[in-house]
Amino acid sequence: MKAAIWNNKDWIAETDPERLRVKFERLLIEAGFTLLTFSDHYFEPFGYSALWLLAESHFAVHTFPEENTTYWELSSCNEKMQIAFMELME
Repeated sequence: MKAAIWNNKDWIAETDPERLRVKFERLLIEAGFTLLTFSDHYFEPFGYSALWLLAESHFAVHTFPEENTTYWELSSCNEKMQIAFMELME
């Protein structure tokens, strides 16, 4: 079997760190991902980045409050979970 990584990314109009953390953690768990660790950082004067290390790869968010937008990216070696996450995002 050949190794494969699936990757999805997009922009959303939400920049509140707590809302982002709660929303994406819930979606990752509902999609079946195994959360290994979480790390985040607040930038001065504003901005936020967070990373979820998953048993199946990783998920990251980066906010741009000055533009009222957040970039998210999910990389995974599990296509089924990747599809489930994308369906939950709709």
